[in-house]
Amino acid sequence: MRRFEVIEHTADSGIVAYGRDKRELFANAAYGLFSLISDLERVGKSYSREVVVTGADDEEMLVEWLNELIFLFDVERVLLKRFHIAELDGRLRATVFGERIDESRHSIDMAPKATTYHMLRVERTTEGWRAQVIFDI
Repeated sequence: MRRFEVIEHTADSGIVAYGRDKRELFANAAYGLFSLISDLERVGKSYSREVVVTGADDEEMLVEWLNELIFLFDVERVLLKRFHIAELDGRLRATVFGERIDESRHSIDMAPKATTYHMLRVERTTEGWRAQVIFDI
């Protein structure tokens, strides 16, 4: 199963993420986000941090999750590439892995401002789960 695909959107950027279950879906959405930001092949795993977010439903939880990761990118200057979701039931608790941005090795291809609710969808499919997300850049 593919992790994600990039979708075209006027003035913004988006992805469609896939997963066999919701945990994998949310991890793949995060991976897709950071794949838009930089080449993840060049990112190590020396940084880790626990992340906890809540949301009223799957869509709000996904927006809160991705916005928290954008916050870490902006404030802590990290690129993330691995996402272990330990809990996803009323709240999301995960450990994220990556490394601090090293401008000599990492290029920033896109700097997202936020995850939007525009065209947002989280749905169960015959193959598992699918989410569509648009990022404000």
